Amino acid sequence: MGTFTVGTDGFVLNGLLPVIAADLRVTESAAGQLATVFALTYAVASPLIAAFTGTWDRRWVLAGGMVLFTAGMAGQALGPTFAVVALARLVAAVGAAAFQSNAYVLAGALSSAERRGRALATVAAGMSVSTVLGVPIGVLAGTWFGWRAVMWGIGVVAVVVAVLIPVIPEVRVPAAGLRERLAVVVRPAVARVLLVTVLGTLAGFTVFVYLPVLVAPVASGAVLSWVLVGFGLGQLAGTTVTGRATDRLGPGRVRALSLAGMAVVLAVVDLAVLSLPGALLFALLAGAFGGMLMVPQQHRLFTIAPDVPTVALGVNGSAIYVGGALGSALGGLVLAAAGASWIGPAGALAAVAALALCVNRTASPTTSPRSARTATRPAR
Repeated sequence: MGTFTVGTDGFVLNGLLPVIAADLRVTESAAGQLATVFALTYAVASPLIAAFTGTWDRRWVLAGGMVLFTAGMAGQALGPTFAVVALARLVAAVGAAAFQSNAYVLAGALSSAERRGRALATVAAGMSVSTVLGVPIGVLAGTWFGWRAVMWGIGVVAVVVAVLIPVIPEVRVPAAGLRERLAVVVRPAVARVLLVTVLGTLAGFTVFVYLPVLVAPVASGAVLSWVLVGFGLGQLAGTTVTGRATDRLGPGRVRALSLAGMAVVLAVVDLAVLSLPGALLFALLAGAFGGMLMVPQQHRLFTIAPDVPTVALGVNGSAIYVGGALGSALGGLVLAAAGASWIGPAGALAAVAALALCVNRTASPTTSPRSARTATRPAR
């Protein structure tokens, strides 16, 4: 429920980008930088929060994060200027960092190695479901009642999530300071996985933040909601399938398929958005391939860093949002400097770079699902 709430906020902003830009009297490329503010703040805040709350019961970190997230939603709903709204998104991002990174840590810590892929996929499904239900409903509500009303609605759901958090079992994980986290990041195998996360996320965000601009000729208003539904359904399908696929095939093959599919789909986005059926098909496939990436990435981190899996997952969460910040910034730069037709190729190039890094990696050899289970047993 929590990742659904955070995901709705993150993705609905993209769907409402033209409306927000008009209300705040900025360009669409400038409004897209609200996503950059959120992602960059999350990337910085996540390891700091993890370091300073290392010995806390994870439930209280989740609850505190959701309270901050709610405050950020209220600030966005009330913000009269772009600067105030950007500051409110910063607050919301700190709350989201406290909640979401710990949600994945809990899923990994509470599950057995044999079912870890499915457990991580379940938490990730909250993000996917948000694009199927939360985002289209939010875009329609924004069309009818204004984008600020949508922020209030997300804040209300966040309060409900905060109230329900005590039903989760108490979980404490070994504390890790900033020095230990940095030591994990510089491990060659871990650093390579994190770089793939950054590039893969960069590829997606370069295009997805500006999706309403790309499909504007064939889909706007209520029709745009259907394109977003297609993206959400694809992402949900990708996330659902990748849990079992990662457990059976290993993370290497699944993430290679994800990145290769993303590269192809993003490369042809300009052709796809010439018609509404093409835009719908693009959204479906882009969501599916994008939704397949993070579970094998997280699974591999459990395998190559079995002594500090929660730390590795935490820094991967930061890597996701570093990629998101770079992608939304890159997309805005391309949109302002070269036009919308170059956004897709820019994202595809990043996906190709991530795929090349996976194929040519020289770090530790790929671990089979059986050996991965053996390697992660001591961490439990």
